[in-house]
Amino acid sequence: MDNESQQMSAGASAPNPVQIPQDALIIIPVRNMVLFPSVVTPIAIARSKSVAAAQQALREQRPVGILLQRNADANDPTPDDLYRVCTVANIVRYITAPDDSHHIVCQGVQRARIQDFLPATPFPVARVLQIPEPTTSSPEIEARFLNLQRQAIEAIELLPQAPPELVALFQSTSSPGTLADLAAAYMDLKPQEKQEILETVDLPRRVERVSTFLAERLEVLRLSNEIGQKTKAAFDERQREAILREQMATIQRQLGEGDGKAQEVAELTEAIAKAKMPPEADSQARKELRRYERMPEAAAESGMVRSYLDWLIELPWALPDEKPIDIAQARRILDEDHFGLEKIKSRIIEYLAVRKLAPQGKAPILCFVGPPGVGKTSLGQSIARAMSRPFVRVSLGGVHDEAEIRGHRRTYIGALPGNIIQGIKKAGARNCIMMLDEIDKMGRGIQGDPSAAMLEVLDPEQNATFRDNYLGVPFDLSRVVFITTANMLDTIPGPLQDRMEIISLPGYTEEEKLEIARRYLVRRQLKANGLSGEQAEIEDEALRQIIKGYTREAGVRSLEREIGRALRHAAVQIAEGTATKVTIAAKDLIPILGAPRFEGEIALRTSVPGVATGLAWTPVGGDILFIEATRVPGRGALILTGQLGDVMRESAQAALTLVKSRASQLGVDPAIFEKSDIHVHVPAGATPKDGPSAGVAMFTALASLLTERTVRYDTAMTGEISLRGLVLPVGGIKEKVVAAAAAGLARVMLPARNRRDFDDIPKSAREKLSFIWLEQVDDAIANALAATKQSAAAE
Repeated sequence: MDNESQQMSAGASAPNPVQIPQDALIIIPVRNMVLFPSVVTPIAIARSKSVAAAQQALREQRPVGILLQRNADANDPTPDDLYRVCTVANIVRYITAPDDSHHIVCQGVQRARIQDFLPATPFPVARVLQIPEPTTSSPEIEARFLNLQRQAIEAIELLPQAPPELVALFQSTSSPGTLADLAAAYMDLKPQEKQEILETVDLPRRVERVSTFLAERLEVLRLSNEIGQKTKAAFDERQREAILREQMATIQRQLGEGDGKAQEVAELTEAIAKAKMPPEADSQARKELRRYERMPEAAAESGMVRSYLDWLIELPWALPDEKPIDIAQARRILDEDHFGLEKIKSRIIEYLAVRKLAPQGKAPILCFVGPPGVGKTSLGQSIARAMSRPFVRVSLGGVHDEAEIRGHRRTYIGALPGNIIQGIKKAGARNCIMMLDEIDKMGRGIQGDPSAAMLEVLDPEQNATFRDNYLGVPFDLSRVVFITTANMLDTIPGPLQDRMEIISLPGYTEEEKLEIARRYLVRRQLKANGLSGEQAEIEDEALRQIIKGYTREAGVRSLEREIGRALRHAAVQIAEGTATKVTIAAKDLIPILGAPRFEGEIALRTSVPGVATGLAWTPVGGDILFIEATRVPGRGALILTGQLGDVMRESAQAALTLVKSRASQLGVDPAIFEKSDIHVHVPAGATPKDGPSAGVAMFTALASLLTERTVRYDTAMTGEISLRGLVLPVGGIKEKVVAAAAAGLARVMLPARNRRDFDDIPKSAREKLSFIWLEQVDDAIANALAATKQSAAAE
């Protein structure tokens, strides 16, 4: 009765109806919704034309056409604003709400295509062509129907709070077209996509289109359901943990055991007081402790705050009592741990003496630079022993993130302090010896430049207030003794080098290696292989042969490995019981270690002009090299081979220019340079070579070639030359002279300005060689070339 009275009142208030042809259809334009056949849905109507249309259709018991308009913002849509396919529907109920809003409940009947709109009507009226539902059937349509039905039912089951009647509706639907329309109607699609499905009359295409849309929505529903289940499980677990913790706390209170959190806070308060932090750090620690006390134990941030408090408490803030440095004991420790390196030891003793007399002073940062295996790291350990302080090593090789030095900010999950603070905590003392190993191998990446962060760490004027990003409070590094190591200085930035005192470790000579093997390496390898001095020994000549033939390095790491190999051979015999004591002599090395891998260069004994013996420095020590020059018919070109670097090529050019400028003094016909090409070759072509120190040897080889006077076979030379004929100083004198002595040479010619390096040359090498000091290249010609053509100097 209520509905009828509402219908009657709606009809009474309507204007006078117009005459509408029987073959015409009243059109109700709608926004943002599409009605499908067989679907019942409420529609809100607000426009006066739509209200009048619905009321007249209701009075005359006529169907209406529900048609989507293209532009949802159009208030008075024209025919051009409307799509051309609508749904013929019956109005099953008309409702006027208390707020005077109008609603109709429509049931879709079938599709219809607009032919044309009638003119001069108070609301849209059109002649339409009704589109019957296809009834064709085929195995393909049946298969698509079953797949769509399965998808629809699965989607409904994944929907939260879906009514069970909806599943029954889809299960009971037997028509593929009806199923597709129902699925499209209840799917969350855009109005334009629904209109596209409504306009698709072909049954297989329509079912396929709806199935495609439904597959996409189904995937989203599956993921949403999975995420929801995981979230619910995580929430349930946290809720369960919180309840259990609360129950545990209640049980503890009932048993009189007190509140666990309160007891923990009390222990932390006591630990903070014992840590003797500076005021700023103490204030920060107590502030974080108050935060931690107010936090529930189940809070995610609780563990982060507790970790931060643990770091603050465990750091050695207080300065321990320092033992006085015993200089005599320091000398003894350095001599026990290292053989040779007299200059290095002397500088370390000076460093320790200054620390003893001025313990509060700002000591320099020492940087040990040298090839691998020369004892840089063990020198730092010896300094720690001499100063009776804990030693900690921080490896910087490959570090390319600034946070590795300064630490991560606590906002990041898993944040930690940087390696500097971690090393101090590990050492357990604020005045520890910290070795920053491989400082030359730090990188640079998108996370920042760690070498820039090291500027503050290694600056005595700044590191008293070093601020780690994780701690957030200053930490005093001024009492830490920093020692750095590097293999080369080229990759260390200039500002960082400026903060360090560079101490070079050039490498060991053959005699030094032999002594190191006697004193340290053999004893260490005997212990490592379970042997004693009474069970195995290596003769000195065997050690010397290992150094010469099986290793080529500046340090002693490979030497120790080869000694270990030899002693393991002895260990097998001892373990098998075939021998009670094994003595390894030089003749035993080939069966144990194989054939020698390196052959020492010997002086080139030749009477051919144009060959000179030079001296070279390599990362593994000194070596001799030969400069070969020859002349062929040509047009005055200079040919250089042997994989020479730019600097060495320039040295060869300068040497040729110098020879040309002194042609008359040397007795060389100047015309020879225009008719000949000169070829300079340095053997071992696979090895790159560079540097200016071969200038004297190249000049001598060219002078020998053009004057046809041979170079003395027992003489080697090194030195840079200038176009004025001066011999300039070079580096690596110690290593070069040792290599000359090992090669069996009798004389070396060195730049006069390198006399300052004479004391660095080992005594054994000085005794084997005679030294000629060169001021000018003329001195080299006078001392190196034979007096007459094609005659060698007497031995």
